[in-house]
Amino acid sequence: MDVPNSRKWDTCIVSSTPLCYDSPLHISPFGKAEEMARQQAVDRSGGRLRVAVAQIEPVLGNLKANVSLHADWIRRAIRRGADLVVFPELSLTGYLLQDLVPEVALPLDQMDARLRPLLDLSRRIAVVAGFVEETPGHRYHNSAMFLEGGRVRHVHRKVYLPTYGMFDEGRFFAAGDRLQAFATPLGRMGILICEDFWHPSTSLVMAQDGADYLVVLSAGPTEGMDRRGLAVHATWKNLARVTAQMQTLYVIYANRVGFEDGINFSGGSCIIDPAGETLQEARLLQEELVVCDLPRASLRRARTLLPLLRDERLPVLAREVQRLLAVPATGAPRRRR
Repeated sequence: MDVPNSRKWDTCIVSSTPLCYDSPLHISPFGKAEEMARQQAVDRSGGRLRVAVAQIEPVLGNLKANVSLHADWIRRAIRRGADLVVFPELSLTGYLLQDLVPEVALPLDQMDARLRPLLDLSRRIAVVAGFVEETPGHRYHNSAMFLEGGRVRHVHRKVYLPTYGMFDEGRFFAAGDRLQAFATPLGRMGILICEDFWHPSTSLVMAQDGADYLVVLSAGPTEGMDRRGLAVHATWKNLARVTAQMQTLYVIYANRVGFEDGINFSGGSCIIDPAGETLQEARLLQEELVVCDLPRASLRRARTLLPLLRDERLPVLAREVQRLLAVPATGAPRRRR
């Protein structure tokens, strides 16, 4: 399939079809042979997926240094036998970019030249990493990519851009407009970026679209202490546990650490099973690689005991959303029974 024209390209790259690059000018879906081979490897491992979360401190605004940093952590994950390694939000650039956004942005047709070490390593292990994406129309997105088999398979653009408190993303990034799970040889996955995860509708859509693994990339700062410790960390973990249990899927949460412009990022990455139990958790404030086995049997058990995915009434939800969309901005009076 040849690259579509630039107007169609923005839609194509976030379609439900998993995409990959053969060259800067060609994209293609997963091949059946690739998918079967990788699935057989998972089957031989006893029906489990081994996931690594790389809780790192990126170098702000230095793409070349961060590519080398990623390659180092990917090799560590390979040595630990992982099938997938997940990095935090904007892991290839750092978070507080502001005016540096255009300087570090990556057009999707330049991935082959700029990310060759990571694409090569993705032939041995699947990789999820955060980056700044530049579209042909020169819009910039806070995005995450899924690399596998030497190719970019899928890109998610952050839908909800926080522009309050210390956050100012709406000034520098364009918002994404797709929430879609995607097939991989390791299982069906969905990707969300930080603020996306704070909107429960996003996880619902991913679960209803068939995601078994919800990958969440974050650059979550520390925001004070309470009786539970770092306040925002406790909130993130509660959110991950509730989402995993209510949507009966695995949540793989990757947060970063380190300082940028006086702001400290908390870490505390975690992996939660479909029953809401914490399988693995990284330390606060320190770089760390955490590795965990995710058995598919846990998905079956959770969805048998709590069939929430089966019982969700999407037509009712769609009808009520359409009703709300039709309400004037000033609001309509509630109907009385």
